Amino acid sequence: MKIVTWNINGVRARIGNLTHWLTESAPDIVCLQEIKTVDEQFPRAEIEALGYNVETHGQKGFNGVAILSKLRFDEVNRGLPGDDGDDHARFIEGVFSTDQGALRVVSLYLPNGNPIDDDRKFPYKLSWMARLERWAEERLRLEEALVLAGDYNVIPEAIDAKFPQNWLGDALFQPQTRQAFRRLLNLGFTEAIRATSDAGDLYSFWDYQAGAWQKNNGIRIDHLLLSPEAANRFASASIEKHVRAWEKPSDHVPVAIDLSLRAA
Repeated sequence: MKIVTWNINGVRARIGNLTHWLTESAPDIVCLQEIKTVDEQFPRAEIEALGYNVETHGQKGFNGVAILSKLRFDEVNRGLPGDDGDDHARFIEGVFSTDQGALRVVSLYLPNGNPIDDDRKFPYKLSWMARLERWAEERLRLEEALVLAGDYNVIPEAIDAKFPQNWLGDALFQPQTRQAFRRLLNLGFTEAIRATSDAGDLYSFWDYQAGAWQKNNGIRIDHLLLSPEAANRFASASIEKHVRAWEKPSDHVPVAIDLSLRAA
């Protein structure tokens, strides 16, 4: 079963790229971030025509997450618990039936957190990550296959940036950010890309500015974390880098895993 995360950076602006990629890559489950549209305006017909079920948690103009799945949804949950005042659309969970039992897949779009001296944005990022850690700890008690897939806005290590020194003042690479990510991992998750390679040059984001793509000046901020039950079925991981060279690309590319699971 192929599960992919992709920050699409505006689904309506890139629906042509999305449908082309869905046909080319043939994923079973796709987690999208930054769909930047309300649910009612999500281009669901074009995606459903390719055989996908669609669930969204949208927001006008920014944020927004979605899950596209060839499997039927058994359950859908929207919004990260823990703060009733948080109205950002950053979290959607789908539950599916497989031959190995329940599979939970979450599409996540973590706060950026910049600038770090803002008295709201960086604290909000860290607070959101703490809420995610508490939620994940609770979900792990179910002992089910769980995949947390998304744009984490976290550069985990220096190797995950072409020029790590350029990110020292950025929220994505702050010690507190990286520590929060490690705490999440230390609950028992496997980080898919690093489980397969410790190489550099494995980036998932290239800025639109200053020829970053042409210079391969990238960072790795899109991650898939696997619960022990999902990690036991883990077969491979890859970054579909070529998509960044398409016309009107997102600044992120799809990151994919294969799990040895089949629909029930």
